[in-house]
Amino acid sequence: MSTFNRSIPFLILSFCGLFMSQQASAEIKVGVVNFQKLLEEAPQTKTAMQSLENEFAPRRRELLTMQNDLKARDEKYQRDGAVMAEADRAKAEKALRDEQREFSRKAGEFQDDVSSRKNDELGKVQRFLGQEIQGYANAQGFDLVLGEGVFFAKPTFDITANILAILASKPATLPASAPAAAPAKPTGSNK
Repeated sequence: MSTFNRSIPFLILSFCGLFMSQQASAEIKVGVVNFQKLLEEAPQTKTAMQSLENEFAPRRRELLTMQNDLKARDEKYQRDGAVMAEADRAKAEKALRDEQREFSRKAGEFQDDVSSRKNDELGKVQRFLGQEIQGYANAQGFDLVLGEGVFFAKPTFDITANILAILASKPATLPASAPAAAPAKPTGSNK
């Protein structure tokens, strides 16, 4: 575990202590978000993943067809190779090897493309979810919303379901480019 990850709970406690010392009489509103659950259940994530599936379906079908063809050719070669003339067998082996290399190359490119696009789409969704969490926290008057690094939180602090409800009311398709994040409010001691 990195030093940064180990210092997160200490920083959170220090931050809470700072809040409490500055606002001894004011109540602090804290919320917890299960970001992984939010990411898995958000309609925007499901729409983005379905869009990727549709985008890459033709290439996936092409690769499956190519794989089945290679398998059939290999089985034919295994079955008929012993009775083929030496020149024909060498030619068939070379053709099979070349096709297997081409298949491996195309399959590797496909995996790289899928991974890259999936990372891009998940990045967009994560940024969108972050903006929605911030918007919800501001609208509901939260002083602190925690996410990763929380080992325990009472269910009364968990606002994940509330944010999921808001996300369900938003369009499931994200805009082409996510809007810029709202500027952070300055943290001053005069509240």
